[in-house]
Amino acid sequence: MSEPTYLLALDNGTQSVRALLFDLAGNLVAKGKVPLQAYYSTRPGWAEQDPDYYWACLGEACRQLWDQVDIDRRAIRGVALTTQRGTLINVDAEGHPLRPAILWLDQRRAEVEAPIAGPWGWLFKLIGAEATVDYFRAQAEVNWIAQQQPDIWARTHKVLLLSGFLTHRLTGRFVDSVGCSVGYLPFDYRRLRWAAPRDWKWQAMPVRPEQLPTLHKPGEQLGVISEAASLHTGIPAGLPLIAAGADKACEVLGAGVVEPGIACLSYGTTATINTTRARYLETIPLIPPYPAAIPDHYNTEVMIYRGYWMVSWFKEEFGLRERQRAQDLGVEPEALFDELVNAVPPGSMGLMLQPYWSPGIREPGLEAKGSIIGFGDVHTRAHLYRAILEGLAYGLRQGKERIERRSKTPIERLRVSGGGSQSDAAMQLTADIFGLPTERPHTYETSGLGAAIDCAVGLGLFPDFPAAIAAMTRVGRVFHPEPEAQRLYQRLYREVYQRMYRQLKPLHQAIRDITGYPA
Repeated sequence: MSEPTYLLALDNGTQSVRALLFDLAGNLVAKGKVPLQAYYSTRPGWAEQDPDYYWACLGEACRQLWDQVDIDRRAIRGVALTTQRGTLINVDAEGHPLRPAILWLDQRRAEVEAPIAGPWGWLFKLIGAEATVDYFRAQAEVNWIAQQQPDIWARTHKVLLLSGFLTHRLTGRFVDSVGCSVGYLPFDYRRLRWAAPRDWKWQAMPVRPEQLPTLHKPGEQLGVISEAASLHTGIPAGLPLIAAGADKACEVLGAGVVEPGIACLSYGTTATINTTRARYLETIPLIPPYPAAIPDHYNTEVMIYRGYWMVSWFKEEFGLRERQRAQDLGVEPEALFDELVNAVPPGSMGLMLQPYWSPGIREPGLEAKGSIIGFGDVHTRAHLYRAILEGLAYGLRQGKERIERRSKTPIERLRVSGGGSQSDAAMQLTADIFGLPTERPHTYETSGLGAAIDCAVGLGLFPDFPAAIAAMTRVGRVFHPEPEAQRLYQRLYREVYQRMYRQLKPLHQAIRDITGYPA
């Protein structure tokens, strides 16, 4: 009988950090989980966190994991790391943070002064892309730091994403994965590497090439677990750390979504729809696809920025009754929230929600706001809760149609990951709104599983990604569209939802002009 083989995936999301032990069949053997305070704000719109807090919580998650299993840790062959995207950390030459991390949720803006000069500037003006480029410059955290905290910027040795920061803590090396490179940095999304010297992004921000970590493709070795990291986490020193991808990329891989005809919906803090492709494809012009967790591949992503954050918002603001009942009954609150959904008919009695709780860049634009229309005296908080779930599914269906138009490839099946995938009600209404079979992966921890797949292939435990995906992923329950609900949703989507943003856009712009929100 052969000895068991395990892979350790470290998953630092927005709401928790998890240490996950998988076997080569993709089974979750054990799990340590530490909830996170997502961020703190010292000023309105800011979202920051102490980088050392992430490291401390990662160590605690590992300690919880070891408390749950009695295994020979020599059976663990390697480690892979996946993290939330776009969270930026300035460090000195020793890797010590110089200021709090700025999270992807942060809304501060840098000043945009002179336009991009030279041929790039002429090109952007010609194609009408100046506003998009200025948005990029305003969003870039490095620009804000250089402008507002020049002393911090002057002392910055490296600019790291959270993945690079934790990689340095684990290995002592300033390296990161190509698959994690999602943020406002001089990255070339088409060529999947740092931008070439003449790229406009170097003119748009003050970063120097030597301030960035060395990038490795998913599946390549980043380093080995150091003695110091081993003392902190209990991970055996010397174990290889294998490059994976950012959390959304790893979710797509862990859900087994590698064929263009299957889309992965992520019902997480940010709601997304993704397909995996071997060629570069901009679903929205000038908005690049992101690096996949498979080397030299792309995820064609359409995002609803604060997606399932709205569900958390509803539960916090209106769900006290369910949360208290769940505590009394000893069940998860999600089960009782499903009761709310099922108490309301499909379509929420005409209550329609557009989930633009945060502005976009192009579609929707900078003026966009959330909208709820159709209120009547029959509506309760249960109708509002179902309308939130329906609005997210409408928005992602719109993303599906954009991907299909740009790629000329029909999407025929859906696979859903993230916290929202655990709701049967959310899964069923998704199937009804899309009119497609909607599949739940065999494990909820798809981002960790995707990292484990990268690790397995990188270590040579499988000959290639298709073999690893076939062995480690599978479909759990499948939800099929209900014809009557599908017909109702089709009309609401075509006749109402698709017209809402276009018709409300002038009002959103007026609100922005009058109130200054969003800035």
